[in-house]
Amino acid sequence: MKTYQCSLSFFTLLTLILSIGAPAPSHPDGNADGDLFTFVRLKYTGNSWFGNGWDVDLPAADRNFIRQLARATNIPVARREKIISVGSPELFNYPFAYILEVGTLNLTNAEAANLREYLLRGGFIMVDDFHGGQEWRNFYRQFKKIFPQREPEDIPITHPLFHCFFDIDRLRQIPGLRSLFNGRTHERRDGYPAYCRGVYDENGRLMMMINFNTDIGDAWEHAAEGFYPRELSDIAYRMGINAVVYALTH
Repeated sequence: MKTYQCSLSFFTLLTLILSIGAPAPSHPDGNADGDLFTFVRLKYTGNSWFGNGWDVDLPAADRNFIRQLARATNIPVARREKIISVGSPELFNYPFAYILEVGTLNLTNAEAANLREYLLRGGFIMVDDFHGGQEWRNFYRQFKKIFPQREPEDIPITHPLFHCFFDIDRLRQIPGLRSLFNGRTHERRDGYPAYCRGVYDENGRLMMMINFNTDIGDAWEHAAEGFYPRELSDIAYRMGINAVVYALTH
């Protein structure tokens, strides 16, 4: 039977002290075992004719976020992301995973079972970048393969997820780059409000953070580019950093 392994020691968790404005810590390259947090991106097979969406915004989004996580916290962070398939037992070595473009997600029963066991054994998955009713319906069908008896529900703004590191007092929508250039507001995209929904285990621990009608990864990807609004990238970084800190401390 698989045993869930956390990549950070208890001692490391005790050092989660805010250090905004401090120079980025110098952490070793690579994904060595030990006291390094590794940003995991999930790879999957899609059901769309134009291909899979798991690698959208890669590698800029992941590496920009990794740098900001290292700057804003004392978490020792691996410099490079790690890509792991949704059905791989290797996933159990890491406490946090990121998946996006799930409007085209297509899970086998074995992959769904692997994700279910990962989540129930203490893992955390951050879902991002899908929009509208059709993409939600497809994601929901795949979600029910993972948890047939559970339902996603809106996460209240009072939840520790929004206050475990940065205080986030309301949801803000992050537009994709195309929507941004078309002049659409970051409050609503194509008439759809942003949602942050979640799934909990029997003890009330949040296992999955589902960011719907918003595109946090695009804000990470373009944060260092002059045309991208700093306000949006700051919001996106705060959401992601809070998700990581919550995953490591709950």
